[in-house]
Amino acid sequence: MAILTKRIYDPPDPSDGFRLLIMRLWPRGIRKDLVSAWEKELGPSRKLLDDFHVGIPWAEYRMRYHDEMRAKPDLIGLWAERASRETITLLCGCKDESRCHRSLLREILGKKLEYRP
Repeated sequence: MAILTKRIYDPPDPSDGFRLLIMRLWPRGIRKDLVSAWEKELGPSRKLLDDFHVGIPWAEYRMRYHDEMRAKPDLIGLWAERASRETITLLCGCKDESRCHRSLLREILGKKLEYRP
């Protein structure tokens, strides 16, 4: 199946499949029926978010986010397994897809699917 990414503020589409919100805080103005599940533990830690907002380099953010996700192998495995069976769209509020943890998580889950025993 596919792992897609989308901004939570973009309109839902049937092709989204299972819509997984991956933010620590619920996004303002979003109805709960617009997401299939909320997995806040897949969002960056508060410390990492704060550091990112004050300007740590993207490379450092990327490395630290990967480290945080490596500490959650069961959670990553759960969502990788689900992604192997159905389309999942990772949702968060970031405007810039190229500097957003949803793109990093898609990469992490994709690698987990590639190396499944």
